[in-house]
Amino acid sequence: MASIGKLMKQAAKMQRQMQEAQAQLAEQTVEASSGGGAVKVVASCDGSVKSIRIDPDAVDSDEITMLEDLVAAAFRDGLRRCGNAQAAAMARVGSIALPDDGG
Repeated sequence: MASIGKLMKQAAKMQRQMQEAQAQLAEQTVEASSGGGAVKVVASCDGSVKSIRIDPDAVDSDEITMLEDLVAAAFRDGLRRCGNAQAAAMARVGSIALPDDGG
């Protein structure tokens, strides 16, 4: 039965570490860009967009569709980067060794 107690403690520790990792990710931001830097997006790793910057030279009223595509591409890149940060954080939490119950 001692191994069940160890397992419960380990699970509680892992849960605390996951909560800490999620809190850190909520404060971590990434910057992504598209169109050679014409569009830049800053996103938080909790999935929220902090800012979008568009180079004024990239704006042409005849090419609004292209600009919208650039914004979408930068946003997707930002989300991908956040996903990578989340996966890395969860991998660190998941690397905690569980106790061997001897069986």
